[in-house]
Order: sequence, then structure tokens, then C-alpha cells
Amino acid sequence: MREFGQLKNGQKINNHVLENEEIRIEVSEFGGSLISLWVKDKNGDFVDIVLGFQDVSGYESDAQGTYIGCNVGRVANRISGASFSLHGEQYKLDANEGNNTLHSGFQPYSKRIWTVEEETTDHISLSLISPDKDQGFPGEMQLKVTYQIAGSSLRIQFDAKSDKDTPISITNHSYFNLNGQGSGTILNHVVSVDADTFVPIDVESIPTGEILNVKGTPMDFTNEKRIGQEIEAEYEQLQLARGYDHNWCLNGYDGTVRKAVIATGDKSGITMTLSTDYPGIQMYTGNYLDQVEGKQGNVYNIREAVCFEPQFYPDAVNRYSTDCESRRVLSQGNCL
Repeated sequence: MREFGQLKNGQKINNHVLENEEIRIEVSEFGGSLISLWVKDKNGDFVDIVLGFQDVSGYESDAQGTYIGCNVGRVANRISGASFSLHGEQYKLDANEGNNTLHSGFQPYSKRIWTVEEETTDHISLSLISPDKDQGFPGEMQLKVTYQIAGSSLRIQFDAKSDKDTPISITNHSYFNLNGQGSGTILNHVVSVDADTFVPIDVESIPTGEILNVKGTPMDFTNEKRIGQEIEAEYEQLQLARGYDHNWCLNGYDGTVRKAVIATGDKSGITMTLSTDYPGIQMYTGNYLDQVEGKQGNVYNIREAVCFEPQFYPDAVNRYSTDCESRRVLSQGNCL
């Protein structure tokens, strides 16, 4: 454990370190955030592959709203109109991105202190209680995140329990640069995504309600290709988001953990395989990073990282009928 600085109110924050011969992670009590992730490159040297801030003050301010390394909830991504209806009752949320809610509004879990529940040599669990009507959502929710290392793998598990029906879609929002944080662009990273379809967005980055096939479009990552290969294509979806910032509909969703993404750093040779039991994954190519002051004096700019955010589909609470069986809806996109 090490001190990570103090908040504006003077409270000191600690980070916790887990490591073995293949991997080293650092997790903060502030936001339960993943601060660093060190793995070995092709030469056997350790490289930190996630962006971050030098101390807790960066996470507290997060002036550009990056959500770097944070755990995002109660619902990640966007909710249209900053509202939804459940069991006939309308719930109003924070409109923190135009008319819509992004990552649950102005009181994100990433700016709260989490409680360390358990810590061993290979895992740490942190918890947070989200009261009824917190962020506008119904039900008191008990949330726990567990980081566990084994060999060269990192497992992140979320457990949540609410005393009322409520939407829950929590994700980790780490920014990856597999050549090392601060090493420059990720455009030459090679990526494949096990998804034949994706969710198109409108000018506010809200899903249109369609689910489109990726074949013949720049959204096709069914076979590995460079992130930058088609990112500047004259394709409306890329122009709307200034790059990739979309939900891919993962193939074969059945609620079990399965391989979703493979990404390789072109310089380091580091390959990351991401598996999830969520039905979708948001790939965001750091399109709005702009002179963000990060770790070790590094400054992060546009497309110097890529996020892979496992999730339920964005705006699912408004785009999908509540009387449809959820797995069928989320995996096939019907019952709109």
C-alpha cells in the first residue's frame, strides 16, 4: 500500500499493489480505480499499459471528463433524455451531456471513496453503497469490485445487489496503450472484435435503435486490422464520433464468459485478450483526449489510447421493451 495524495478536503487516499512475476497492478481507494497495469513486453521488460494521473488530485478533478481507469455505474454509457420509465414510474437523471446522461451523471462512482473489504496476495475487493435515488436510480445498491491476478491475467468482477428493480450496467473505463502509457498513438495497434453487428448512433451519440452488420464497412473488425486503417474513412458513423466510439454486439451471447477482443501493440508485442460475460463492448479510440496531464510527466492526446468497455447496450432502458426476455433482446436487437 502507498499514499496517493489527498483530496481537496484534506483526506488522504491510499493505493493497493498486487504483483507476481508476470503482472503488477495498482488499485486506488478513490473510485476503486485501476491506476496502473504492468505486464511484460516482447523483451521481457515491464510496461505500464494503462493511462492514469500522477496522484489522486487528477482523478478528483478529471477536468476533461475522461473517466480514466474508473469503475462507471450505475449505468455506463448514455441514456437518452436523461430519463427512463420502469414499472410505470418515470425516473429523471442528470443531463450531463447535452440533453442526455453519460456514465450516470454528475455524481459518478469514480469520485467516491470505496471501502476495502478483503485483500490477499492475489486479489482485492472494494465496496460501495449507492442509496435509493442515488444519481436518480431506484433502489439501494450494494456494489463490490474484485481485482484478481493470476499468471499474466487480470480479472475484474462486479457484484451488485439492489433492494428494488433497477438498471445496472457497470464497467471499467481503462484507457489502454499496449506500447506503454505515454508512448504515442494507438493507430497501429492491431485489433479484432468478435462481433458481426454494431449499434449506430445519431449526432448526440445516442443509439438510433438499429443494429447494423459490420460487413463492408470500417466497423468490421471480425478479422484483425490496424485501428487506424479506416478510422479516417468518409463514413458517417466515424465522422459523428470523430473516430470509433460505438457498441459492438458480441457474437454468441449466452451470459457466459467468452473471448471478445484481441489487441496487440505494434512496438511492444504485448497482446491483450479480453473476455466478458456482457453482450456488448464499447470501443473508444480516445477521440477527445487533449493535452491531458498524466503519469510520469506524460501528456495524453487524441488517439493515444483505446478503451474496451464491456457493457449492456447503451440506452437499453429506453430502446428495448421491458416485457421482452432480456437476453434475446440484447443479443438479437429485436423487440425495439
